[in-house]
Amino acid sequence: MPYFQSMKIKAAIFLFCILFIAFTPSIAKTVFVAVAGNDAASGTIAGPFASIGKAVAVIAPGDSIMIRGGTYVLNTTIRIPASKSGHAGNPVHLFAYQNEKPVFDFSGMAVSGGNRGFFVLASYWHIYGLDITGAGANGMYVSGSYNRIEFCVFRENADTGLHLGGGASHNEVLNCDAYYNADPTKENADGFAAKVSVGSFNSFTGCRAWQNLDDGWDGYLRPADDVTTTIINCIAYKNGYLKDGSIGEGDGNGFKLGGSDDKSLRHNMTLINCLAVGNKVKGFDQNNSRGTLILNNCTAYNNGINYAFWLPLAAGKTATITNCIAYGKGNVRLAEFVEQKNNSWNLDLKLTDADFLSLDETALLAPRKPDGSLPDILFLHLAAKSKLVDAGIPVGLPFSGKAPDLGCFESDTKAPAKKSKGIKE
Repeated sequence: MPYFQSMKIKAAIFLFCILFIAFTPSIAKTVFVAVAGNDAASGTIAGPFASIGKAVAVIAPGDSIMIRGGTYVLNTTIRIPASKSGHAGNPVHLFAYQNEKPVFDFSGMAVSGGNRGFFVLASYWHIYGLDITGAGANGMYVSGSYNRIEFCVFRENADTGLHLGGGASHNEVLNCDAYYNADPTKENADGFAAKVSVGSFNSFTGCRAWQNLDDGWDGYLRPADDVTTTIINCIAYKNGYLKDGSIGEGDGNGFKLGGSDDKSLRHNMTLINCLAVGNKVKGFDQNNSRGTLILNNCTAYNNGINYAFWLPLAAGKTATITNCIAYGKGNVRLAEFVEQKNNSWNLDLKLTDADFLSLDETALLAPRKPDGSLPDILFLHLAAKSKLVDAGIPVGLPFSGKAPDLGCFESDTKAPAKKSKGIKE
């Protein structure tokens, strides 16, 4: 074979090999962590690591870290650096293994602003099934983006259970619980927060926050401005009260929709199918947010004040409350700039206990389903003959019957469900 022809064939083979390596996805690996593991082990299910730190050091985008059940007693932060980010469509998974329950107990950690349980700087991570307690500040602080935090518990930490900040954007928090978070000063710890330096397009869905010392959700800004957060199908219960039921010194709101030091910053908040019950001060609180505020099909029951929106908004911003319910103690304080459509109070519906199937608040804390979704309950669901049935207007949510019901629970005792045409944004 002529020399130059031979060289061309070798070059072609070499180029093919390079392209094959470059465009062939690597095989994702799974490593395991267990309480009785060893960081000098192989990281297999038979030879698990002892620490998440070791597992993080060896993974790449698309890999998975499986955490075996048991209690991990720690006194230093678990840090997930930005250099360990996944990719779009190829995230890193940090999962509780199968149906096991890993508990991360940081109660030996000193109380200090930087002593978080987990500090997630990375992006494109999916974190599932962790129970985080006793941290010296936040149970988890997320500054990365495009993460999914699912079926996790944040309890009895010395600051907000789960805090999105540091520019965090496009994060999804799904089916998580945050409760009994309380700081030593008895005034700052929230259940969930998208606040201070947070970015836009974060969402919370199917989450519960109860008996956190300050607020269930807090959207206070400093210095972030004109950011957007969405909260869907979430429950805020008895915030502002401590674990033992005593009154705390925090604000005690269910959903605080923003605010800032100089009362000028804009947090654009949309709440859909949310429920505020028994919160010490306000159920749904504008605070001093100047952003666009939208509440669709929400319910407030027995809060100090059920709905409180009274500070004029920034130019071009609007506040709209549609298909909502206020019941029990706690009045509605809404200024004239709030557009109110088909709510129980402006329809002048005379509600009684008979409008609801149950008023048993304890159902709110029933165990979640095995997949992490909220329990099926009767609390504040509408009775078949309630005045609230079919009293709403379409807002783009599914409904049954001739029109949407009011409040966060659409009745399932009517005609087959259909999709509304919705409203234009």
